[in-house]
Amino acid sequence: MPAQTDTLRSLYDAFAAHDGEAMAACYAPDAKFEDPVFTLPDGEVGDMWRMLNERGSAKIEYRIVDDAHVEWTADYVFEGHHVHNEIRSAFEFGPDGLITKQVDTFDFPRWAGQALGLAGKLLGRFGFFRNAVRKKTAARLASWRRRHAGDAPSS
Repeated sequence: MPAQTDTLRSLYDAFAAHDGEAMAACYAPDAKFEDPVFTLPDGEVGDMWRMLNERGSAKIEYRIVDDAHVEWTADYVFEGHHVHNEIRSAFEFGPDGLITKQVDTFDFPRWAGQALGLAGKLLGRFGFFRNAVRKKTAARLASWRRRHAGDAPSS
């Protein structure tokens, strides 16, 4: 479906340009997002992308597999550690062509080893560690949202 492919192209082109606001515009207001680090309820997806794009340092490359799947890589520095992450995204869309759900999968232990240093290398394969990382990222996003309340509409 062309509208879905156009939405995906807009999303990843905006990501490559570090434009969190344009990324947020690709999602329905009640969109859901999940990956090994974030699980976001309605209305927080846009803010996640706004937060992640503030640094504007990630290099993004992507390939649209079909109208509901994208394979992409992100190269960036996280807390002083270089990260090369390979991600596969699955999408659902509303009738307006906006994203209603996104589920990203990637090798969490590999990511943790790169992004979190020795602790990630040693503990990345354990569920308790993944849960701790999820809690920390949820707290970071909540803090970012409080600091930016009123700056931009949530989506």
